Amino acid sequence: MILEQIRYAVAPRPRRLRLRATDGVINQARNQAPSAKGIMMAYDLLIRNGRIVDGSGMPAFRGDVAVKDGKIVEIGKLSGPAKRVIDADGRVVAPGFIDNHCHYDAQVTWDPLCSFSCDHGATSVIFGNCSLSLAPVRKGKEERLSEFLSYVEAIPMEVLNTLEFTWETFPQYLDQLDHHLGVNVGNLIGHTAVRYYVMGDDCQRRTATEDEIKEMQDLVRDGMKAGALGLSVSRNQGHFDPQGVRMPAIWADEKEIFALGDVLRELSTGLIQSGGGNGAEMKDALMSRLSEATGRVVVYNNLGQTMRRPGQWQKHMAQVDATTAKGIRAFPMCTPNRITDYFTMRNTQTFRGMTVWHPICLSSPEEMLKSYADPEVRKKLHEEAIEFKNGPAIGICSTWWDYMVLQTAVLPKNQQYEAKTLGEIAKAQGKGIIDCFLDLAIEENLDTEWLHGENNVDDEAVAKILTYPNAIIGLSDGGAHVQFQSGFGFSTRLLSEWVREKQVMSLEQAVRRLTFESASTFGLYDRGLLRPGMVADIVIFDPDTVRPLPLEVVHDFPTGAKRIKEPAQGIMATVVNGEVLLEDGKHTGALPGRVLRNTYYQGIRA
Repeated sequence: MILEQIRYAVAPRPRRLRLRATDGVINQARNQAPSAKGIMMAYDLLIRNGRIVDGSGMPAFRGDVAVKDGKIVEIGKLSGPAKRVIDADGRVVAPGFIDNHCHYDAQVTWDPLCSFSCDHGATSVIFGNCSLSLAPVRKGKEERLSEFLSYVEAIPMEVLNTLEFTWETFPQYLDQLDHHLGVNVGNLIGHTAVRYYVMGDDCQRRTATEDEIKEMQDLVRDGMKAGALGLSVSRNQGHFDPQGVRMPAIWADEKEIFALGDVLRELSTGLIQSGGGNGAEMKDALMSRLSEATGRVVVYNNLGQTMRRPGQWQKHMAQVDATTAKGIRAFPMCTPNRITDYFTMRNTQTFRGMTVWHPICLSSPEEMLKSYADPEVRKKLHEEAIEFKNGPAIGICSTWWDYMVLQTAVLPKNQQYEAKTLGEIAKAQGKGIIDCFLDLAIEENLDTEWLHGENNVDDEAVAKILTYPNAIIGLSDGGAHVQFQSGFGFSTRLLSEWVREKQVMSLEQAVRRLTFESASTFGLYDRGLLRPGMVADIVIFDPDTVRPLPLEVVHDFPTGAKRIKEPAQGIMATVVNGEVLLEDGKHTGALPGRVLRNTYYQGIRA
């Protein structure tokens, strides 16, 4: 049962960060401290009195961190002058968190902070996942490319239609982004975008020809040479376009996927990310074979506990153990979040992929109401979603009504059912599941609000998954599913619920999993640790109060469209490339972020 998906525990009142103006902005003409060469150095930023958790997993220690020209220059007990001093007052000073699975491809163009990842301590975000990027794109095809991102990641088209495409190629997209950024952004080249660019509408009809594959390889090569962090593909059979057709990347055969991955082998850089890779890995080891063939790291979605496939997470772990023992680098991602959707029957993807139900969900509200009132349609829905005569569904388990909770009823007479599952309501009314569900939908004009969650609802299983060394923690989906869910707080949830409350791992290990492990996996070798010479991406937080706060609904997207916000508590400051980006949750006005580029790009320009 999941009647409580978000924790509302009362936390101690957070202490405010002390930014010293008189003590911190020290007169550079006096009390100058010598550097290693005997030359006086004034730091740009000095963080004093911190509990340093450096990202390595080693024990925390008391100390100061000094920053100069965007880099960490010294760590220890420091007394040199600085333009600015932050007194951490015993709080944790750690590397900035890396939000490694996002979909800010469009949002970053109007929101340089990539909110709300930054609120939870993220200093770098990575998007273009699951084969979905907004480049390359042919002129005149921008709206269709946006539709792919819109439906899969549940970002309203009314919002995406405001986007001004000032690029065509992937290199142009990266260069367009590499200014006016609050956080750092890393980009993956989306297979869906590449396939659509080369094949047009045929990308959702057939396999590619040899010439088309070579043209796709050229596009991937150009993007990788421009600094993309990798290639993203998809095997997710639940990813559809607004017309109910599976995404372009899913139409590709193995030959095409391996050919694109071979470009990364050729350049010896980047990683491959796959949406829906768990099923493909369990079926025929596609993810590990792809990694072995290309020599590149493959990360894929996902290792998780789900009521749709009880016990599969243990089998998945055994498969990953076997492949990593052979030296193959194919790692599933996992999350500390309980994955839930808030929805109404006016706008839902819960029943996607179902032969009868999916087309109804794509129809107009008037057509929906007509269908839901039809006894013959109800009979077919019962056969499809209760008896499962057509086989298992993509988005629901065999007892989904026990994991769907009525959040908000429209009519006063139905408010008695709030906080009850659909199964409980049906029993109380003496109705079948379909009749109960659709009667409410019709009676409340499709506006009843539901909460559906079948994933990561077993705490013991999630604890084992989070402490599994061959999985990568992250998977916030920041920027996606904006009207249905919020995963921004994966980092603060890990630190609060799973470290402080449940104590499934140490603070030092949790920070390592949020920083160094993702930095290493995604090729960000100058980040993820607090070490002299590393980039000064830093987060300061209170380990006693840090946590995600209850969800809110805001209307701050273009056109006033709504999205779900997940605030954070206990994050006192984030520093990006040596500049303070957020203080006590408020933007300083600084925009120090950059596009993160791969090792090939950096090597060519060294």
